[in-house]
Amino acid sequence: MKTDYLKKILTAQVYDVAIETPLELAPGLSKRINNQLLLKREDMQEVFSFKLRGAHNKMSKLSPEILKRGVVTASAGNHAQGVALVARRLNCKATIVMPVTTPQIKIQAVEAYGANIILHGDSFDDAYAQAMKLATQKKLTFIPPYDDPEIIAGQGTIGMEILRQHTKPLHAVFVPIGGGGLISGIAAYIKSLHPEIKIIGVEPVDSNAMYLSLQKGRRVKIPQVGVFADGVAIKQVGKETFRLCRELVDEIILVDTDAICAAIKDVFEDTRVMLEPSGALSIAGAKLYCCREELRGKTIVAVASGANMNFDRLRHVSERAEIGEEREAVMSVTIPEKPGSFKKFCSMLGTKSITEFNYRYDDPKEARVFVGVSVRNRNETEKLIKLLEKNGLHTENLSDNEMAKLHIRYLVGGHASGIKNEVLYRFEFPARPGALMKFLNSMGHNWNISLFHYRNHGTDYGRVLVGIDVPPGNHAKFKKFLSQLGYRYWDESKNPAYKMFLS
Repeated sequence: MKTDYLKKILTAQVYDVAIETPLELAPGLSKRINNQLLLKREDMQEVFSFKLRGAHNKMSKLSPEILKRGVVTASAGNHAQGVALVARRLNCKATIVMPVTTPQIKIQAVEAYGANIILHGDSFDDAYAQAMKLATQKKLTFIPPYDDPEIIAGQGTIGMEILRQHTKPLHAVFVPIGGGGLISGIAAYIKSLHPEIKIIGVEPVDSNAMYLSLQKGRRVKIPQVGVFADGVAIKQVGKETFRLCRELVDEIILVDTDAICAAIKDVFEDTRVMLEPSGALSIAGAKLYCCREELRGKTIVAVASGANMNFDRLRHVSERAEIGEEREAVMSVTIPEKPGSFKKFCSMLGTKSITEFNYRYDDPKEARVFVGVSVRNRNETEKLIKLLEKNGLHTENLSDNEMAKLHIRYLVGGHASGIKNEVLYRFEFPARPGALMKFLNSMGHNWNISLFHYRNHGTDYGRVLVGIDVPPGNHAKFKKFLSQLGYRYWDESKNPAYKMFLS
């Protein structure tokens, strides 16, 4: 029997814990994208995200006997806080299984609502498996994070509020996608009343399970997910959410880390609120869509889904926001190694500000510098590169080079003499005790680490760049080491930024 989501949403029980969040104009961003952008401020809920809606709608319909036994769920963040808050309001015991890698700030937030926390495994999947095990062993009721009609209906009340708060024509509503519960609920309500309004999902390029599933016509499980927008880092979407998205969602847009950082900054400049990466996804997608479609004079809505931002991430966001907004270009420029060259180079930039300049003497004839420059857009970057090339300065644009932005900018000048067999790999380590020792203990004793760069970006994973001197006869053993290590890795040995500055 097909679920009547319109009725479920209209009768959903959410307002004992949730508020009707405002639909606010983002004036500065609206002006820049030439459309009226309205933000649905779910970051203003008590737990700073929309998740308490679905949790309360699900849990409020459980019998007193079930509530007395208690509930269990798995989450590293917003869903955990929603379930914990609702459990406290319903006088129900809640057990939350969280990955060991969960930042302390999120653990403390859940503890503050009185929930029992169990740390288990390195990922959401590990925590989920343990939660399901506990549900069976202790006869607890599992509260799904997204793939459940009551959860979906609870989140769907956001769609109901949007149409009630804005009665004039709407072109599109942009919604972040993790497991798909939020967009399924919003789409189910809005499409049943106004099928002409586009429902557009937004996912990170490295956590695109729904995008791939809709492309292939079946649910796809991706082997690994990105860690920056952790609120939507889901390897496989739900069965019911996939069905609803396949039927109701018009399009899914993919955005990268830089675009998300730029969106966080955009919202901060308009509201003075710092959204978490997954909370800013919809804004990043709306900007990309308006630019791609050359949209003008329309009204669009973006759901600001959460603001549980880890403070340590702000450094990373501020570094990458300008690149994401295409207001900073990162380049490699080769200039003559002689007096006056730097001055001449700067004069070519005109009124543009240099945001970064890294250089170390290496060759008596030419110098290769790593430079950041303030620009207004990508076209200005291209014009600047043509100008530099025209004046005999070989230039390469590194603005889209992930390794250059994460590591190389902090390691320029690190050429090593006497290293003949160096390979360069980028790793993601779970930020937990013993991760580095596991790496070192797994590595062959005959391999010398020739480069090691680590920088904490305030996420659940540390990003590490490692150069290793591997003799020619050891490559098979090295490949075996990589496969057994269990960490995500990328071979960067042929990366042009590595060849320019480090090899």
